[in-house]
Amino acid sequence: MSAVTNGDTQPPAIFDSLPYYDNELEQYPVLKEKVEKELAREGKPPQTLHPKVPPAPTLFADHPLLQAELERVSNHQPLPPLDTARYQLPAPSTPENEEEWLEALKNARAQLEHQRLRQTNLALLQQYGPNAWRIHNYLTEASAKNVEKALEDLKTLTVEVNRERKNFQTRLGSQLTSLETRWTELISSILQIEMANVALEVEIDRLNKREVELAAAL
Repeated sequence: MSAVTNGDTQPPAIFDSLPYYDNELEQYPVLKEKVEKELAREGKPPQTLHPKVPPAPTLFADHPLLQAELERVSNHQPLPPLDTARYQLPAPSTPENEEEWLEALKNARAQLEHQRLRQTNLALLQQYGPNAWRIHNYLTEASAKNVEKALEDLKTLTVEVNRERKNFQTRLGSQLTSLETRWTELISSILQIEMANVALEVEIDRLNKREVELAAAL
């Protein structure tokens, strides 16, 4: 049995369970049935979080577009369709309208500039893209290796902690078994001594009565 003291003013928590040593549930199936019935009677645990658990952070609080996209994905809503109207070059509906021609000309210039930028970006991608992707892949692989190493270290630490707990509890269990056996032997010895005392008292009473009878006969 051990006590753990936390940083608050609450009393220390006492643990008297040795799960690697206690096997009463396996030895006595009746106890296991009683435990299962008691757990079923208690019902489900509360769904509310512990007061010390901090609230969930608000993601993308400063980015409304990203926050809206996150909500869309959380609600399993499909992506909105692409607006292809700005990529079209419609002719003026009224050929005699000069304003519509100016709008069409403005749209054509915007589409031309867009295509020019696309060509520039493609040229830059062909020139610098492969090396950039190699560097990105290298950094990603390095990050993945670091995460995998941290995971392996954590697994190793977990196994070591469980091994230490098992060895500690097994050692304490052996001591408890030895002490329980010694306690049983002492109780048995005490009972034997008490029975011997009772037998001696009966024998003493018999001898006293015999002495009285012999004294009276004389």
